[in-house]
Amino acid sequence: MMDGSPPPEPLRLGATEIARLMPMHLWIDAKGVIRAAGPTLAKLWREPLAGLDFFEVFELRKPQDVAGAGGLAALAGHRILLGLRGDDSQTLRGIAVGAGVGQGIFINLSFGLSVAEAVRTYRLSHADFAPTDLTVELLYLSEVKGAVMDELAALNARLGEAQRRAEAQAMTDPLTGLANRRGFERALARMRAEAHRGGSFALLHIDLDHFKSVNDTYGHAAGDEILSGVAGCIRAELRAQDLTARIGGDEFVVLVAGVREAQIVQKLADRIIARIEDFAAAPSDEARVSASIGAVLSRRDPVPDADALLAEADSALYAAKRAGRGRCIVA
Repeated sequence: MMDGSPPPEPLRLGATEIARLMPMHLWIDAKGVIRAAGPTLAKLWREPLAGLDFFEVFELRKPQDVAGAGGLAALAGHRILLGLRGDDSQTLRGIAVGAGVGQGIFINLSFGLSVAEAVRTYRLSHADFAPTDLTVELLYLSEVKGAVMDELAALNARLGEAQRRAEAQAMTDPLTGLANRRGFERALARMRAEAHRGGSFALLHIDLDHFKSVNDTYGHAAGDEILSGVAGCIRAELRAQDLTARIGGDEFVVLVAGVREAQIVQKLADRIIARIEDFAAAPSDEARVSASIGAVLSRRDPVPDADALLAEADSALYAAKRAGRGRCIVA
């Protein structure tokens, strides 16, 4: 030393200290035999590495012009890429330095950008990395990001479900569980669009007969029970692709998909009326609830607009009432 002080003693670290500082190190002697390896590397190979031939465990991917143990010394001072034999999923990145005269080389490795995959594959934890390794922070950030993304996805799913429930509620009659006028209008628009492409449907306007007398005589609770029961009667005669809606106090509408013949509509309406009369049977004619129905088909070209279809069905309904009620007229 220029100041006359004695040179410092060489720094000596034991295997435990080296493993703690560099858990992915390799010491390869001049014959190409692994003399020591960090504990994280041992997890990758799943058995002790010390004593194994370097080229039997690893393949040198960069540089590629090194052949045999004699060429390993040339790696000192260079960045290298290593892979495990028989495993193309991981590429280890590192730098090699000379271990001393006749002592081979010392390599310190890392996973680089593939660290997340390595953690999943080999079940690694923060203890498998050096305390100062930024990988630990990256893993923490990755876990935080994953947790946040999972929570956001769950929140979006909850919001989507809440929106679907709100939309369904906005188009549902709370008493009967049928579609309301808004739901009916949306379904009618969809069926009209299908009719323009060659489809067909029937629209039935149903009005209950003698319902006001029941409501006035037995009260609104009994009236509500009748309305809920009538809704069930109508639904029982329809298919899944058809729609029933309550659009007023005792007014219902039905959309029947794929119907082209008035005779089919007439038979359906007769069954609905019969079912309603069976359900709402009463000891006196004044309390006997029935239904009058006006129906219209969409088989014309062009298909009438929604207001025109409803007006035609409404006219047919009142024609049925004038004809004695408890019947259907198809316009």
